[in-house]
Amino acid sequence: MANELNSLRVAILADNGFEESELIEPRKALDHAGARTAVVSPQSGRVRGWNHTDWGESVAVDVPLDGARADDYDALVLPGGVMNPDKLRMQPKAVAFVKAFFDAGKPVAAICHGPWTIIESGAARGRQMTSWPSLQTDLRNAGANWVDREVVVDGNLVTSRKPDDIPAFDKAVIEVFSKARTRPAQAA
Repeated sequence: MANELNSLRVAILADNGFEESELIEPRKALDHAGARTAVVSPQSGRVRGWNHTDWGESVAVDVPLDGARADDYDALVLPGGVMNPDKLRMQPKAVAFVKAFFDAGKPVAAICHGPWTIIESGAARGRQMTSWPSLQTDLRNAGANWVDREVVVDGNLVTSRKPDDIPAFDKAVIEVFSKARTRPAQAA
């Protein structure tokens, strides 16, 4: 499994307040599977995570959102947390970045509140998805079919509900991302 993703370039879009485990654990799994991950953010320097009920670890921003292009990546991960996707869905550049992945048919994975940005991009309509339970009405209103399962795969979209679902989420993300290379691997 250590080379399953063969240098696949994965953007992880995050702002301050991302749920710590929902960024760090999938990133570790992707890196272990051979992906080249990059945190993309409207912030510069570092973004700080939220660890259940208080501030958690911060991670380095690899690429500022202002300079990020979806064409430079093969796939996208949207971690949750309440603050992170709520901030992102209010930023036109973040929404456009997410929409570009869907428009290009690239795989996207979102967990917890991460689907809020998918809703804002217009890409939820007609999809089967899951999320943190409080988003089910938002997703249904956006035209998605919300289901309560630990992980849902709908074509090139993977969604999960919460941190407890991360093992199933990681497995599905790696499986979907491994089938969806959209450009040749580049040297590391």
